Amino acid sequence: MSLASVAAAQTNAAAASSSTASSSSSSTSSTSGGNALNSLSSNFGDFLQLLMTQLQNQDPSSPLDTNQFTSELVQFSSVEQQINTNTSLTQLIQLTQAGEVMQGSSMTGKQVTVSSDHVPLQNGQGTIQFTAPAAEPVDIAIYDANGNKLTDQMMEATKGTNTWTWNGTSSSGSTVPDGSYKVAVTGANADGTTSALTFSVIGTATGVQSQSDGMQLQLGALSVNFSQVQAVGN
Repeated sequence: MSLASVAAAQTNAAAASSSTASSSSSSTSSTSGGNALNSLSSNFGDFLQLLMTQLQNQDPSSPLDTNQFTSELVQFSSVEQQINTNTSLTQLIQLTQAGEVMQGSSMTGKQVTVSSDHVPLQNGQGTIQFTAPAAEPVDIAIYDANGNKLTDQMMEATKGTNTWTWNGTSSSGSTVPDGSYKVAVTGANADGTTSALTFSVIGTATGVQSQSDGMQLQLGALSVNFSQVQAVGN
């Protein structure tokens, strides 16, 4: 294998690393993607230098095979395209992140309904919304981060959409601090069985944060992906 072919193989490996790193939208992965792109660009320069050195020092009595030389020029062009592609991809990711930040900033201070199994307790209140298939008793349980049940309340739900607000008080009568608490909503069926009901939580958007899995909308102590947002109020 020629020196230029070895260099091309190295640049292809660097391109794969850059592409993988660029697929993440977090700031950490953006830095990693930038490092991979710099490495690819450096290998690209090395590839060109090795190719020119090989041409200058080839044996006149046994020149470089035409097919091999053509193949190396194709590899040279491929590496250049990879660099351009990775540069464009990095710019696209940065624009997407900026758009998500702008979107999240416009929600700040507004009431937001999101899909989550945790309710944000903000200023001593946490609200959930669920749909009951029929008028039936519904049990709503709230748990802390350690899985301890803080409160367990029954309510008579009407058929359709129901809203329930927790005042941050536990079953013992103590007031728990603002935070994010796990919720379970269970309906009592007519045949005596129970079933979990789908619900969403309502809170006030307080900010936007970049995390490893993308941009997150914050509702107090609760962070959710933008894809979990169901409605934005005033």
